[in-house]
Amino acid sequence: MMSLHPKIIDLTLDRVWRLLHAVGDPQDQLPPVIHLAGTNGKGSTQAMLRAGLEGVGKRVHAYTSPHLARFHERIRLAGELISEEALTEVLDHCYDANGDETITYFEITTVAALLAFARTPADYTLLETGLGGRLDATNVVEKPALTIITPISIDHTQFLGDTLTAIAGEKAGILKRGVPCVVGPQSDEALEVIEARAAKLGCPLAVHGQHWHMWEERGRFIFQDETGLLDLPMPALIGPHQLENAGAAVAALRLLGYGEAACEAAMRDVTWPARMQRLRHGPLVEAAGDAELWLDGGHNPAAGETLAKVLGDLPKRPTHLICGMLNTKDISGYLRPLAGVSDSLTAVSIPGEANTLPADVTAIEARDVGLDANEAPTVVAAIDQIVQSNPNCRILICGSLYLAGDVLKENG
Repeated sequence: MMSLHPKIIDLTLDRVWRLLHAVGDPQDQLPPVIHLAGTNGKGSTQAMLRAGLEGVGKRVHAYTSPHLARFHERIRLAGELISEEALTEVLDHCYDANGDETITYFEITTVAALLAFARTPADYTLLETGLGGRLDATNVVEKPALTIITPISIDHTQFLGDTLTAIAGEKAGILKRGVPCVVGPQSDEALEVIEARAAKLGCPLAVHGQHWHMWEERGRFIFQDETGLLDLPMPALIGPHQLENAGAAVAALRLLGYGEAACEAAMRDVTWPARMQRLRHGPLVEAAGDAELWLDGGHNPAAGETLAKVLGDLPKRPTHLICGMLNTKDISGYLRPLAGVSDSLTAVSIPGEANTLPADVTAIEARDVGLDANEAPTVVAAIDQIVQSNPNCRILICGSLYLAGDVLKENG
């Protein structure tokens, strides 16, 4: 499938529509769809929303990307990761139906996911955009039940534009006429674009700071909207940014008509790997010895700022980064906020990734923003280097979801 198009990304919906028609238009046969777009937090928001719905007995399909360790992670059928047999069947079906036509890997696998969802009964379908929104392969459902736009920042400028206004315009492309939309915290610039699009399409908005609010109080998550106040557990995902994602998930649950039980489950039961995840078992943890080992897949400047806040809120401990990034990312923008909360950085290349930034380049960029940086050939070697001189430190592996996936595989 990866050989069917010369590019990995080529934003247009023509090829997707062609293949959807060839396999029977599964996009028109889905359980009620909740469509999510945004630069940061859409995966975490989707995970909380799924936890909330499943917590009150609903069967939920979920589509997300990229995967970390196995492709199956992208397609969750009625609460369970798709089986090898079912995945093979829908991929073969789409590959045969496509013939020799040009189509990207993400496009054909998205059609396969929609086909799997259409064949399996469920109460909801959660669709996370891969890139942007307007021309994303998931943007093919005429009338979703709800849309959600999480915080928008600068990323993927080579595809979406180099201004917040342009990027917000692409993300707002998931809005559909008359369909309500939950809007997470946004800059004034991005919100203006979303509100203008919503006004044109008659979309009722539930906007953070206007229609709903959230905050932490005495170790509890407080949510308030026009229907009242909820006093909930703090989200199981770590970091102040997860309060924003939790707020969007709770706002969505309320709009869908669910009460406190679903909202509590969204906070309590959510799991989402490689989002400031503490690794507690496995070969890499054993290699780290007495050091704490953490993993995060954030990779843009906004993620770097968020990660710096999370590290700043943790109990004081010497903190060392192991970082590998793609060459398409703003590495200095990502690392600059982390320089003030980290003692060193060990750069690695991402195994098997053609677009990895070489470790020596990452190290140079890290030094340019004020980090003491060196290199290692592998993550295991980097851990060994760090713990030899800092046995009781905190180690954070970061910079890319692709690196995070490789780490999760290596750690079993």
